[in-house]
Amino acid sequence: MAIMSDKWIRANAQKNGMIEPFVDGQRREGTISYGLSSYGYDARVAEDFKIFTNVDNAIVDPKNFAENSFVDRTAECHIIPPNSFALARTVEYFRVPRDILVICLGKSTYARCGIIVNVTPLEPGWEGHVTLEFSNTTPLPAKVYANEGACQFLFLQGNEPCETSYADRAGKYMKQRGVTLPKL
Repeated sequence: MAIMSDKWIRANAQKNGMIEPFVDGQRREGTISYGLSSYGYDARVAEDFKIFTNVDNAIVDPKNFAENSFVDRTAECHIIPPNSFALARTVEYFRVPRDILVICLGKSTYARCGIIVNVTPLEPGWEGHVTLEFSNTTPLPAKVYANEGACQFLFLQGNEPCETSYADRAGKYMKQRGVTLPKL
């Protein structure tokens, strides 16, 4: 497996719509950086967040997810309560080629503040807005800025295209838009 370079990412974003909107190069003036880097793409977090709340004493159950576990917020920045969790989504819409697996790592700026960003791998053939999981591991409220960098996506090319892609399986999170909650 090879990690793909900025040249490859740019060509696939521009020619095949792999990342839309695509920012060619790093933007960092007064913001948490985002855009194309040497061997990855730093995606932005959108303004829409679902922040965990315990107002209704809901139980978090991935097989029977209670939508009242969250409060919805739309703003330029969000406060995640201490030792809490929120869902958001990328500004960018991704279309993963059939011979590519995409993994995501959180930005060091947030990690150094105790904010962990998690995303499961983007499988070959998958497309959609990526749902981002933010964990505030600190005992203090933590701020996350919309329309700024949140995580970096790394593109790994397999030795050949896969036999069965996420699209072929009609995966449950295919073509998701907005913040997507767990599905069974």
